[in-house]
Amino acid sequence: MCMTDPISDMLTRVRNASVIKRESVDVPSSKVKSAILKILKEEGYIKDFKGITTGSDKASIRIYLKYGPLKQQIINNIRRVSKSSRRIYKKSEEIGKIFGGIGTAIYSTSRGIISDRECRKLKIGGELICIVS
Repeated sequence: MCMTDPISDMLTRVRNASVIKRESVDVPSSKVKSAILKILKEEGYIKDFKGITTGSDKASIRIYLKYGPLKQQIINNIRRVSKSSRRIYKKSEEIGKIFGGIGTAIYSTSRGIISDRECRKLKIGGELICIVS
């Protein structure tokens, strides 16, 4: 199966697993996905993630989803913004708060993949990968 946008596939798997209240979800492994998941963990949207190997020697990442005390979703909305068909870039001055500071935007910059808070602190812009709230 040919996958044209693996990041979008990962976000869709996380969104679908969160809606049906799954404990964890597995996605194919890559460095970019690991960097995005690291930010989601730091911001408190997921419990944890770890690399696993399946029987067919393909590396995967198991993402442990996080829920509220009454099993409410922590991730209400996770959306891919910059796609392969249309790239979205933001200058450092254009980076604002997402939903009044409640949400998080993830950017690909010259310093790696970082959150919108780090972008404002470092005063750098980049490609807007996704928005999580």
